[in-house]
Amino acid sequence: MNHLRNNKNFCIHFHNFYQQQCRTIVKVRLKWVKNRSLDHIIDKETDLKAASLLKDAIKRSSTGFLTEKTVADWQKLLGLTIPVLRFLRRYPTLFHEFPHPRWNSLPCFRLTETAQFLDSQEQEIYLNHENDTIERVSKVLMMLKTRTLPLLSFQPLKWDLGLPDSFEKTLIPKYPEFFQLVKASNGVSCLRLVNWCDEFAVSALQKSNEKKGCDNEYVEFKRGQKALVFPMRFPRGYGAQKKVRAWMEEFHKLPYISPYVDCKNIDPNSDLMEKRIVGVLHEFLSLTIHKKTKRNYLRSLREELNLSHKFTRIFTRYPGIFYLSLKCKTTTVTLKEGYQSGKLVDPHPLARHRDKFYHVMQTGLLYRAKGNLRSEDVSMLDNVAKDEAGDGDSEEEVETSDEFCEDEVSETDEVSE
Repeated sequence: MNHLRNNKNFCIHFHNFYQQQCRTIVKVRLKWVKNRSLDHIIDKETDLKAASLLKDAIKRSSTGFLTEKTVADWQKLLGLTIPVLRFLRRYPTLFHEFPHPRWNSLPCFRLTETAQFLDSQEQEIYLNHENDTIERVSKVLMMLKTRTLPLLSFQPLKWDLGLPDSFEKTLIPKYPEFFQLVKASNGVSCLRLVNWCDEFAVSALQKSNEKKGCDNEYVEFKRGQKALVFPMRFPRGYGAQKKVRAWMEEFHKLPYISPYVDCKNIDPNSDLMEKRIVGVLHEFLSLTIHKKTKRNYLRSLREELNLSHKFTRIFTRYPGIFYLSLKCKTTTVTLKEGYQSGKLVDPHPLARHRDKFYHVMQTGLLYRAKGNLRSEDVSMLDNVAKDEAGDGDSEEEVETSDEFCEDEVSETDEVSE
């Protein structure tokens, strides 16, 4: 409650100030810089996500398997750059191919015992961290104008937010004090927030500053005397430029507005609103398991999140906070502070498990003729996951030409999901 009250008082104080004084920050035109380390992560997790979605689809199937004919048109849906059949055959540690019981020429795929074992571990993580999942979903709804979102809008975000498959049937009904399934006027099924939780209305940026304890900057922020500063990790060479430093110093002097505070009285064309948008995008990406999501997914929430029509320019305008990638024929935005040396700074248990899942995909280490998983394999799998978590690789950033400046970023270059 104190967090929310302090933040509201802070916003009111500075909002009145900026209503009286017109202030325009001179924004610097920056080139896009390619980050090979983050591009590699996005490339890797595209296959990881596709394999996970196929695993869930096989589990949902009444027959316990999928046919080539069923998955033939799923390539774009899964975000793949190769045919689905080829993808399934690439990972025999997870997907066992066999002929259809009636049509021998029709390839079919079911889960190997290894994949089933990994799935059972995944379900256990969902169960053990259910409270964390409920908080994430609540916070997403709390940032929306109507506190309501169609279930269809949640579907593409399930992987990013770490939601179990069919969460609307298995998870939501267990928490009626938080959520309610309702029908919109057009008949669409929606998820609605029932009760506002003051404890959840604290952003990741506020929490990270609060962890510093009695840090003078955070104390001054709570008193409404100072704005919180976003962590910045500029591409090589940018941070030392005087014009960039001056711009960011002015930007940081603007008050920080929590994404959980009503912003309807803020001038939509003001610098204050731009900083509020940066805060909303920062918070949303902080809620994701891998600190990233596709730009299209955010665009579908634009109106509910009170974002401007061209909000995606924010990603290239603030390269110290966000990274925009064009890997895998789509556009992905990443929160830079979430990664260090090519790895998540504070990985969620589900992210650690997905690393284990990816290892099985890549190496086939645990694959035994029929996909059997022996006791010694379980130990080996855990050790591999620990070893991988400890590895670090240096980040390599390469500057490109002017053709990817923020004013020239396409707003329609997404692959349809």
